[in-house]
Amino acid sequence: MKLLIVSDSHGLKKELGELKQRYENQVDAMIHCGDSELMSNEDEVQGFLIVRGNCDFDKQYPLDIRKNINGNEIFITHGHHYNVKMTLMNLSYKAKEVHADFVFFGHSHILGAEMINGTLFLNPGSFLMPRGRRERTYALVQKEKDMITIQFFTDAHKELEELRLTFYI
Repeated sequence: MKLLIVSDSHGLKKELGELKQRYENQVDAMIHCGDSELMSNEDEVQGFLIVRGNCDFDKQYPLDIRKNINGNEIFITHGHHYNVKMTLMNLSYKAKEVHADFVFFGHSHILGAEMINGTLFLNPGSFLMPRGRRERTYALVQKEKDMITIQFFTDAHKELEELRLTFYI
């Protein structure tokens, strides 16, 4: 399983469209964790599993998405309803409730990934306004057998190699 994860693009059209074009035939799913600020009928978001963030006004976007991808339970949310800027505890309870293997979220604009009780929690950072570092980022998540690899990339598609993570499950 290979997934593209992006969040908090805040109105970027051209850049999101380019990201989509680059990966749409290379991944099993393209995921946007909210605050696209684009309408759900715009070309740039077509093909994405996308949730509604606190800056999104299109009610066509759901607040959360649960999806099984290649036998993996995926939970996607923006994070503002789970208070992710303060703690991952609320989100971890939800992940346990829905038996999620992977949880993808945004809202804080801070990239990071951690394994909590066998579930991978990942925030790809912001594609427009990062916090904690200068680079605008997105992530690729790949699962092969018992190994999960996470790569973070800049908006110029340069891998931040020092941030590459591998988890064995």
